[in-house]
Amino acid sequence: MADEEERTGRRLERAILELLERRRPEATICPSDAARAVYEGDDDGWRALMEPARRAAGRLAEAGEVTVTQRGHRVDPATARGPVRIRRAR
Repeated sequence: MADEEERTGRRLERAILELLERRRPEATICPSDAARAVYEGDDDGWRALMEPARRAAGRLAEAGEVTVTQRGHRVDPATARGPVRIRRAR
């Protein structure tokens, strides 16, 4: 089970970086964008990937690759409540 979670986490990390790469340098994405990109169904099953997507964003933030924000301010995705956005680290 942990292996599947790891694989999903890596796929979410790649999706976040790829989605940001396709956007303007100052653009942001929502964790749901990555969850939708990774989810292979055509229903709303991507919602189950929201927390894993936030965790993936947190790992990328710890690595200095992205910044997680809320209302324009940097936040820790592990403790932030409510919607967050992800942008490339500056």
